Amino acid sequence: MRAIWKGAVSFGLVSIGVKLYSATEEKDIRFHQVHRDDGGRIRYKRTCQVCGEEVSYDDIAKGYDIGGGEMVILTDEDFAELPLSTSRAIDVLEFVPAEQVDPILYAKSYFLEPEGSATKPYVLLRDALVDSERVAIVKVAIRQREQLATLRVHQGVLLLNTMLWPDEIRTPDFGFLDEDLKVRPPELAMASSLIDSMAGDFQPDAFTDDYRAALQEVIDAKVEGREVVQPEEVEEAPAAAVDLMAALKASVERAKAARGEAPARGAGEPTPISAARSAQKKAAEKKAAKAPAKKAAEKKAAPKKAAAKKTAEKKAEPAKKAPAKKAAPKKAARKTA
Repeated sequence: MRAIWKGAVSFGLVSIGVKLYSATEEKDIRFHQVHRDDGGRIRYKRTCQVCGEEVSYDDIAKGYDIGGGEMVILTDEDFAELPLSTSRAIDVLEFVPAEQVDPILYAKSYFLEPEGSATKPYVLLRDALVDSERVAIVKVAIRQREQLATLRVHQGVLLLNTMLWPDEIRTPDFGFLDEDLKVRPPELAMASSLIDSMAGDFQPDAFTDDYRAALQEVIDAKVEGREVVQPEEVEEAPAAAVDLMAALKASVERAKAARGEAPARGAGEPTPISAARSAQKKAAEKKAAKAPAKKAAEKKAAPKKAAAKKTAEKKAEPAKKAPAKKAAPKKAARKTA
């Protein structure tokens, strides 16, 4: 790596000499505009819009458009008079908890390497930041521009993260934020279940830029003169979810299947809420099914009960009349006597 900046970290009365290195690099494949027939590079001339003449770098200045076609031209002397604290210092302003710095503020990252005899104070500041669990808020001037930044520890090295200024962060202004949208508890429970099923530890090395790798293969094939084979199967974009709960359930099951896990409560009842609702529904259906059967049984048994009642009444009538017939001979005997 090549140092892009040299200076010092001003830590109270301690000055730590450091070198600045870019901590990141872009891996995007870059192309040039070329002539299709012979592959020649396309060059653009710097021409003046007013006079049409080609202009050299020495005659190019910076201009600010104030509107109406008018420009304010700034010279190197104008920039030299701007109030920069210093061009070779990283001034520590304060130390704050790391969680208080919103990641949206971060811009670029730089490694800091101790220079010369500054190794001991460098290690002292590094260890102090680790023990305090804080980051340093600093100001630094890089490429003639003062920037806000944080100083923290990454893999045993001090890392400088340049930051955007607060007024450079846009405020989200979207219509749905003013709508009174309510999320049902079952939907929230299912979404939480989906998050749990997809939870894991972040490992950056597990993710790759598939598009860049495929593009590099196409370029290599062109270089070697091979035939470029297009992939046969193209994954289609998923359709928009109509039923939110159904989509969440399907997502949970797919995530579990990808992990090789069996559904804990079955595919239909992944949560206690849906299980309770299913049980209530089954009980209601069972009760509703019993009611018609009971009425049919009572209706079917009614004729049998009526017939049995009539038979019993008929049997009881002769039994009552029998004593009257036996009394007749006694009366006749009295007359004979």
